[in-house]
Amino acid sequence: MAEELKGDYRIGWFSTGSDEAARHLLRAVWHSIEEGEIKADITFVFSNREPGETAESDLFFELVKSYRIPLICLSSKRLKKSNVERWRGEFEKEAIRKLEGSRPGPDLCVLAGYMLIVGEEMCQRYPMINLHPAAPGGPKGTWQEVIWQLIESKAEESGTMMHLVTPQLDEGPPVAYCTFSLQGQPFDRYWDELKGRSISEVKKQEGERNPLFQEIRRYGLAREFPLIIATIKAFSEGKVRIAGGNVVNSDGKPITGYNLSDEIDQAIKGTL
Repeated sequence: MAEELKGDYRIGWFSTGSDEAARHLLRAVWHSIEEGEIKADITFVFSNREPGETAESDLFFELVKSYRIPLICLSSKRLKKSNVERWRGEFEKEAIRKLEGSRPGPDLCVLAGYMLIVGEEMCQRYPMINLHPAAPGGPKGTWQEVIWQLIESKAEESGTMMHLVTPQLDEGPPVAYCTFSLQGQPFDRYWDELKGRSISEVKKQEGERNPLFQEIRRYGLAREFPLIIATIKAFSEGKVRIAGGNVVNSDGKPITGYNLSDEIDQAIKGTL
């Protein structure tokens, strides 16, 4: 843990630490805390990997330790090998037991590259949010699946959202989000290039190298880190919170997500 807390708001960080992006995201949020942009503190990092499992996760653990954040590890892979049929339930119970040792408990848990579906008991015990690479009401699935669905439906806009974590993958209500248009420049010429072509043909001939696919990904990816930071900041300032499984504003009134589009557009201005 940091030697001095940066704020009263407590964040629990969940990450498998499986790639460089996981380190970049933790680093970005940590720096925002250090600079005073977010008045909060990361009180623990939980990972479903243990030291020695992979080189990438070990690099992630080194970063966590360099920030003096308590690290809690429990290998889902190890439990799966020892108890193939019931490993998920056993993993959740053991994870909760380990997390109970972190007192006081977190005000908010952020899933940041956490590569497991969270079980019902964990969702009920902790307020948890996760990033999804689509606007509220948009496509479900991985970011690749989302983009192909956007292209196939000739969508006019997309976005990125943080949503409440539930046992049903990508089904939790939006917490905060931003949107961007898929019309006008630079998208129109890429849409024109697809006229008369089927999605199956595009996937077969170009796949993810397709210019429209890449541009949608570029615009969405540019918003992910700023949205995560802005969302945590909004929570720490009480502008949005979770109450009784609902997303509410500072007055306690239910909302269908906190629209941060203008703020995110300003944050990335000049980068695209």
